[in-house]
Amino acid sequence: MPNSEPLCLVIIPYEKKKDAAGKVVDYETVFRRLIVPAVEAAGLLPVRADEQRTGCLNLRQPLERLRYCDCALADLSTGDPRVLYQLGIRQAVHPVRTLLVYAAGCAQLPLEAEGLPAVPYRVSPHGQPMHEAKYRALLTERLAEAMEGAAESEVYRALRGGSGEQAAKKERIAGRELHATVFANLLKKGRAGGLAALRELQSELSVHSEADPADLVELLLSYRALNGWSEIIELARQMPPALADSVLVQQQLGLALNWAGEGEHAEQVLRQLIARRGPSSDSYGILGRIMKDRWEQALTRGEMELARELLQKAASAYLKGFEADWRSTYPGVNAVTLMELKEPADPRRREILPVVHYAVEQRIRSGAADYWDYATLLELAALSCDEAKGRDALGRSLAMVREAWEPETTARDLRLIREARQRRGAECPAWAEYAESELLKAAERGTARP
Repeated sequence: MPNSEPLCLVIIPYEKKKDAAGKVVDYETVFRRLIVPAVEAAGLLPVRADEQRTGCLNLRQPLERLRYCDCALADLSTGDPRVLYQLGIRQAVHPVRTLLVYAAGCAQLPLEAEGLPAVPYRVSPHGQPMHEAKYRALLTERLAEAMEGAAESEVYRALRGGSGEQAAKKERIAGRELHATVFANLLKKGRAGGLAALRELQSELSVHSEADPADLVELLLSYRALNGWSEIIELARQMPPALADSVLVQQQLGLALNWAGEGEHAEQVLRQLIARRGPSSDSYGILGRIMKDRWEQALTRGEMELARELLQKAASAYLKGFEADWRSTYPGVNAVTLMELKEPADPRRREILPVVHYAVEQRIRSGAADYWDYATLLELAALSCDEAKGRDALGRSLAMVREAWEPETTARDLRLIREARQRRGAECPAWAEYAESELLKAAERGTARP
């Protein structure tokens, strides 16, 4: 007999999966104990987007499900490529919005889920759903709302239309591209004219109540290029709420607050961002920088107990950033350096250092190397007392200096390592002191070594 119940397509991975930070989601248990009861309570029949696990290329049934099921639910927790692919097809071919769900606390989601009709749920350290009754009821409520309202998907609305509407949309796209080119030229002139010129450009943007979000973000990044920290803070406050809460803007706001001397506020911004959007190497890297600056300030004031606490927090933040993405060498090298500065030194640094070294070498092999990659190798060589690698990395670093602050920053880190080892009576290789002095000479020149 034909089934009369509306069908709910469930786009979800199989078995257990880990996100970028290693958090586990047991999708089979989530599907069985959380999603299926919630879907059935909403009067719907749950259907998985792809019931086949054989790996055979049989697209007809999955595509039919994506096209004809009455509503859909997609789990974004671990950023599974198959889920994102199927979600894209569903959004393009079916008018009813897809309900998005995700396990709270997973690594940064591939979409700005908070700006979409998304529902978070919680899982245990083993990936099992927690507080099941609460989240089943919430999912049931949202599914019922989706079926009753049948709100049209923004993607479907944007892609549909006859030939006349398609021509109008092409004209709008061309107009936006022209606007982007004109605005890019205005920003270029504004940067050359300094912060005052950028502020004037911002005042012109503010006249329009619906300024293009891309324009506002480019303006914010232009302020950053000119160290306009107070301007970034003010611009972020004036942005529309959805844009102001985006990951990029919140990260830049945290940086700006830190440079403006509001370290505690900056820390709060980054911790709230990580709690809402999940861990990422960038967010934890910025948090580590904030805590590192506060540590140095506490040292300068002679507040040694506070300094020890802040050093621990800075090293922990950098380590979490590296664990969120093993390819990200910035938080990795900072983690092992700060572990070296602890009293006593953190023994974990010996395990992490080779991993960071491998990540840097892989980046260099990719052809995308810059000053910081070779400076990282130099710092790692100083930490491992490897003179041959250190001298080679020093020469390559000096050949790629672009601005004075780059070698100055590396020299400062080498000095911190040297001073920490001197306090412990540990080895301080002479070549590392030589590297420190050569970097300071490069900072005075402000350019690469001739």
